[in-house]
Amino acid sequence: MLARNAESLYWIGRYVERADDTARILDVAVHQLFEDSTVDPDRSSRLLLRVLGIDPPAGPLDVWSLTDLVAFGRDRNPVGGATGTSGAVGSIVDSVSRARENARGAREVTSTEMWECLNTTYNGLAERERASRRLGPHEFFSYVETRAAMFAGLADSTLSRDDGYRFLLLGRSVERVDMIVRLLLSRVGDRNSSPAWVTVLRSAGAQDTYLRTYRGALDAHRVVEFILLDRLFPRSVFHAIRQAELCLDQLDTRPHSRVGTRDEAQRILGRARSELEFLPPGMVMEDLQVRLLALQDTCRELGEVIAQQYFHSAPWVAWTDAGASVSAGVEGGR
Repeated sequence: MLARNAESLYWIGRYVERADDTARILDVAVHQLFEDSTVDPDRSSRLLLRVLGIDPPAGPLDVWSLTDLVAFGRDRNPVGGATGTSGAVGSIVDSVSRARENARGAREVTSTEMWECLNTTYNGLAERERASRRLGPHEFFSYVETRAAMFAGLADSTLSRDDGYRFLLLGRSVERVDMIVRLLLSRVGDRNSSPAWVTVLRSAGAQDTYLRTYRGALDAHRVVEFILLDRLFPRSVFHAIRQAELCLDQLDTRPHSRVGTRDEAQRILGRARSELEFLPPGMVMEDLQVRLLALQDTCRELGEVIAQQYFHSAPWVAWTDAGASVSAGVEGGR
């Protein structure tokens, strides 16, 4: 597979997942602001922007200014490329637009159904934005979540299980880890009985599954354990890391080494997975912030290594003002 097609599929997976997760997080946050009059809109909005890595504007924030910035904003804090996870998440409209642009440049490796889904989604954003201003932001968020689910289903049902599908799934899995970690970081320091832990479950699409698993017992330790470590829930951090590991293993066509692994991306993921997998029982809340920040660093490092290993076989050369070449780096992304 051509490197440019592999990179396009990888970033399609990331951008669609990013749009979906941002819509989920914002939907729950806005719903809480509408329902609970005791919540300070400005403080909650700034907390959410900090989690997403977006610089808050000057002046007080409310539901609509938050929605305008995170959902409808265009070309704000542009992200992507090998270091995309270290910066801002960007708006939902931007994520959908970038996914569509990548799909348009890789039509030979995507199915017609996938392209039509992304193209129709993008073309429908303006109308859904107008509808949400009349009926409320949920109209827009629901549209994005539904279309992202449709795209995932079409990808699963129309793509062969070849390298193209693996790059798409790899991008989706890496982005899912980053977004779920951001979500958990927003609640670090909350008391165990805080109702905010319910919003974590709802934002991750995990509330019903969690309640069935733990028979309705709401506890911060169990919520973090479920979102971080559950082996069966597809949106847990552990499950996403394991899925990314599987994709990388299938993409590596070299003979397996008798000693360790030669693949740096697999080594990075293996360390992160092992630290979660062999975490002693009852220790999940200890040093939680340190553990989550380490996972964010893992996502950032992993993105750079994947870009260098699969998409850019030769590093680019930058030049100083004097015209002399300087050390090479990873090429910018999509």
